[in-house]
Amino acid sequence: MLSLFAHLSLTPSSRPDNPTHNPKLHSNPTHLRKDPILTRQQNEFDLAGKNYSGAGASPEEERSSIPDGLRRELMPEHVAVIMDGNRRWARMRGLPSGSGYEAGIRAFRVLVELCCKWGIRVLTVFAFSSDNWVRPKMEVDFLMNLFEKGIKAELDNFMREDIKVSIIGDPSKLPTSLQRLIARVEKNTKHNTGLHLVVAVNYSGKYDIVQACQSIAQKVKDGLIEPEEINESSIEQELETNCAEYPYPDLLIRTSGELRVSNFFLWQLAYTELFFSKSHWPDFGEADFVEALVSFQQRQRRYGGYK
Repeated sequence: MLSLFAHLSLTPSSRPDNPTHNPKLHSNPTHLRKDPILTRQQNEFDLAGKNYSGAGASPEEERSSIPDGLRRELMPEHVAVIMDGNRRWARMRGLPSGSGYEAGIRAFRVLVELCCKWGIRVLTVFAFSSDNWVRPKMEVDFLMNLFEKGIKAELDNFMREDIKVSIIGDPSKLPTSLQRLIARVEKNTKHNTGLHLVVAVNYSGKYDIVQACQSIAQKVKDGLIEPEEINESSIEQELETNCAEYPYPDLLIRTSGELRVSNFFLWQLAYTELFFSKSHWPDFGEADFVEALVSFQQRQRRYGGYK
């Protein structure tokens, strides 16, 4: 769930300051063999060019196309993704962890492109959990650096594709330069009207509820509201997802076969449909996304009632 925006020209597995760099592995000729999954992902990325519109067709044609078996009117408005399995993907191939993150970046770009094409309004990705700070400092610093460079590299694409970007989570522990960059990208894209990309960085579902309660308590203290006036709507207005037109995910996808939500959107997932994919995040492509969407469209959402 880490470092999603690192620019593809970066090769984290080969950088000397990468804590996962393994000189012996890189000196092994077998490391030079092309992984078929990486090759497939690179081909998909090459087709997309340097933006999210696809190739060989106009943006209008691309956005109007939809795979067989899916109905545009039943598309979820908001899809959230816990992108899990980057490091396990790399270990299974005898590669350093950085290679898993690099492959995960390609999967992320493909997902953004598909959401733009198929009319999904909000995509939230869990980029960095507040629980991830327990990892080695060198690894965290490395990933923060990649995250910062990646946002800079993607800013032009966000503007070209009319993507609005919001960053949610507690920014206080992030590097100062990254905090400034987050403010810049949010300011530059705030008037975009296409896909709303919400990136959760140093985010905790528990803390989101706590900070909402703290905000309400302050309003009570200031005499703006009375305690008996507090209701579900009061809390929902203070959650960080209130930045989105559709703040609650219709569909949550978690990859790598793990069956838990890992302190993510604990309030917002009350009526969300859950889909757990066995694919590790770098392997998650269009076919996997279609499978999740077909599953979603076949369900009846009752919200506690009958249909």
